[in-house]
Amino acid sequence: ADFSNCTKLINAFNKDEDVHSVTASEVFGVKKEEVTSEMRRKAKAVNFGIIYGISEYGLAKNLKISPKDASEYIKKYYETYPKVKEFLDNSVSTCQEKGYVTTLLKRRRTVVEILSSNYALKEFGKRVAMNTPIQGSAADVMKLAMIKVFNYINQYGNDCKLICQIHDELLFEVKEEIVEKISIQIKEIMENILENNQIKLKVS
Repeated sequence: ADFSNCTKLINAFNKDEDVHSVTASEVFGVKKEEVTSEMRRKAKAVNFGIIYGISEYGLAKNLKISPKDASEYIKKYYETYPKVKEFLDNSVSTCQEKGYVTTLLKRRRTVVEILSSNYALKEFGKRVAMNTPIQGSAADVMKLAMIKVFNYINQYGNDCKLICQIHDELLFEVKEEIVEKISIQIKEIMENILENNQIKLKVS
């Protein structure tokens, strides 16, 4: 949403709406209140599938539908969010030109597969080119947060320890008496780790 400057998705996130339901409403052409759990499930698969460069066959397999229906879902998604398609296409073309993609913090990932003469390897390279800026930037954000949070909790010594990171989660061991205070402060740090981003980060 942020990288593609997609207004519809940015607004959905900033209004704290259920993005999968919003997508279902747009793709299936129904009102938000008419979105069923099945529609939401399919929209969620499309939302996540798109950023992994999923094919119509991959989506069809995931949703247990025909490739034709899957192709129609992807088509409707791109019609609804054309800037997302533009961003993904640009990611691929830039990678083909430079041989690498970058994350938010300018970390590079070399993608030799994208120049392969082997079709399967080349398609894998395209998926990496689409996904790395998104997943890699999520990792950037988490690492920035971990550094700042670690510096903050150092003042509490053994009363607060960062135990581990699990994707977009941080697990702490905290002395019971200071749990509430620590939770509020860590949430504040993590939600404000980026400056000038279009979407307000939310931590629960």
